Amino acid sequence: MTSGRYLPLLTELDRWQAQAAKDHPGVIPCRAGCTACCHGPFDISIADVALLVDAVSRLSVSTRQDVLTRARAHADAVRALAPEWNAPYDIRAIGDDCFDQLSDALATLPCPLLDQEGRCTIYDARPAVCRLMGLALINEHDDVIDNSCPIQDDFPTYRDLAPQFFALDAWEDSEESCRATAAVQLTADADAAGYETTIAMALMAWPTEPRPA
Repeated sequence: MTSGRYLPLLTELDRWQAQAAKDHPGVIPCRAGCTACCHGPFDISIADVALLVDAVSRLSVSTRQDVLTRARAHADAVRALAPEWNAPYDIRAIGDDCFDQLSDALATLPCPLLDQEGRCTIYDARPAVCRLMGLALINEHDDVIDNSCPIQDDFPTYRDLAPQFFALDAWEDSEESCRATAAVQLTADADAAGYETTIAMALMAWPTEPRPA
């Protein structure tokens, strides 16, 4: 699977987060068990989908079934609001405005990957967007992506933390190659590199048959 190149790329985001926590001790409240940002439909790339499907396939039977049950409920809520959205649930098929409306309407719905204790069942294989959350970012061209943590106002020092540098454009160049690889793996169509969906809809669209650990 694409994880051979994509996972090391994702760990660059983890190192960025870890360095920020080291540079600003006690300021960043992100921790295990906090699920504030793990709600609502959010977009993931086709490279994330390939990694997600593989990771869910490797879960224990009971954990995998729990995840799929929650994903089906999540997908039912989405389809009730957008019945025209069909498999493989490409966001491009409904457009960004419709997807934004879905995200707003279902903003409190927990991610189907969260277990009963609020832990991510595939944490080591979680999508890129999950690893970017929690910090404002400034890239190599001085473009800023604001911190979108929903509870940052509870931590004023954290909320006011300056954007942390990350060479995002260079990272995205490498990610694009991983997207192309995943597109061929999942669809045999390199043009599907721009495919994006949500975690729940990905689990509805792609088989997650159990695989050896």
